[in-house]
Amino acid sequence: MKSLKGHFLIASPYLADPNFVKAVVLLVHHDKEGAFGVVLNRPADSTVKDLWEKVGESPCESEEMVRVGGPVPGPLMALHSDESLAEMEIIPGVYFAAQRDNLEKLLHQQKHPYRIFIGHSGWGAGQLENELKEGAWLTAPAKPEYVFYEDTDLWKKVRDQVGDALLVELLGIEKPPKDPNLN
Repeated sequence: MKSLKGHFLIASPYLADPNFVKAVVLLVHHDKEGAFGVVLNRPADSTVKDLWEKVGESPCESEEMVRVGGPVPGPLMALHSDESLAEMEIIPGVYFAAQRDNLEKLLHQQKHPYRIFIGHSGWGAGQLENELKEGAWLTAPAKPEYVFYEDTDLWKKVRDQVGDALLVELLGIEKPPKDPNLN
C-alpha cells in the first residue's frame, strides 16, 4: 500500500456521505492502520477569535473562519506555513500543529497563513482503500496554494485539475498547453 499522506481526497459526485459532499480533504496521515485528514472547504459558523475566547488564555484578533475538519471530534488542529511551529510536515511548506503552545503562537503572528480546524476525518484500517476502490474519492498530490485557498469553489477547481490530468494521460499528450482554449 502506498501512503497518500500529503494528497487531496476529492469527493466523487457519487459519494453518499453527507459529511463529504463536494469535500476536499488533505490527508495528514495514512498507513496500514488507517488515515486521518481535514476537510479544507467547510467553514464553520465562527471565527478563530470567537473560538479562542472560549478556549484560549490570551486574546486573539483573527477574523479567519474556523474550518470543520470532519465529523470526528477531537482537539483543535492547524495547518500552517511556519516551520518553527511544526509538529509534522505534510507537504513541503505545509505543516501540522495541535499542541496548545504552537496554536497560541500561530494565532498571534501575522506572517504565515494558517487554517484552524475543529474535528477531523478518519478511516480505520482498510476503510479508505475500500472507499477508493468503490470510486468514492479521486486523489491528487496536494498543493500548498490550495491548502490556503480562499475561494468557495475549491472542490471544482481541484476536481477539474484531476480530470484534466487524467485526460492528458489517457490521450497520451506529451506536452499539454497551459491553456487548451488557446489551441
